[in-house]
Amino acid sequence: MLKPDHVSDAAALLDAGAAPSRRRAMQLALGAGYAAAALPVVAQTAVKTSAEGLTAGEVAIDVAGFQMPAYRAQPAGKTGLPVVLVLSEIFGVHEYIADTARRLAHLGYLAIAPELFIRQGDAKRYTEIGKLVSEVIAKVPDAQVLADLDATVAWAAAHGGDTRKLGVTGFCWGGRQTWLYCAHNPRVKAGVAWYGRLVGEPTALAPRNPVDVAGQLKAPVLGLYGEADTGIGHDTVEKMKAALTDAGAKGNAAAAASAFVVYPDAPHAFHADYRPSYRKEAAEDGWKRMLAWFKQHGVD
Repeated sequence: MLKPDHVSDAAALLDAGAAPSRRRAMQLALGAGYAAAALPVVAQTAVKTSAEGLTAGEVAIDVAGFQMPAYRAQPAGKTGLPVVLVLSEIFGVHEYIADTARRLAHLGYLAIAPELFIRQGDAKRYTEIGKLVSEVIAKVPDAQVLADLDATVAWAAAHGGDTRKLGVTGFCWGGRQTWLYCAHNPRVKAGVAWYGRLVGEPTALAPRNPVDVAGQLKAPVLGLYGEADTGIGHDTVEKMKAALTDAGAKGNAAAAASAFVVYPDAPHAFHADYRPSYRKEAAEDGWKRMLAWFKQHGVD
């Protein structure tokens, strides 16, 4: 049985602002449900989505003079499209993330997945999770991510997107950023966070975590998580519940409207169809719930 409630949820991978040793980084990664063998150089997805009928491929987004690469997919020849930002795992915008964008594009969205830590390094070049985390992911400032996402929204508005219908979804590392962006940009209508971390020690690069910004949410977030995720502390779920309840009681409508679903037998990364963690039933149910959430909150 699913466990919905009035809250969004959590999963932990790493402290994005810390600079852990390689050993500690590996412990963090493996402790959150990652296996070293799961590191994708080029991900092979179980779901293969054609680009037929789409305009799809890499684009460059200008961010104060830096050309940030991103993968864009949208129905060919159409404008006025609802926009969904797709935020990747720590592994960057590999084939699984690109395929996810194409799935959304076939449903009528302009879906765009920016390479949010490309300044620090190319995640797709790494073959060791510990090195990837310590050398790249741990050095990415949240402020940089938020600015890059703002630039991505501006790019979408200039390339066929209707950013009055703006949604964001993200996986693991991107799930945490989904929460933060829904507290940052008032143009966002809805977010869907797949197993994104909620709590953590504040650092210079990551001064706030989702639990800290519940009262600043500007869009409701749907959290999709797995009960068998060994990296999720149930106490963090309770902390987020309390934060959202408190924010809702103080008049934050987005916090009050947020929700989560926990899939009893699903591990971390249950939507990642290129990994052994993939759980077809939970992934498909979560996808349907995501689409319904976007439609309910005006991202359609």
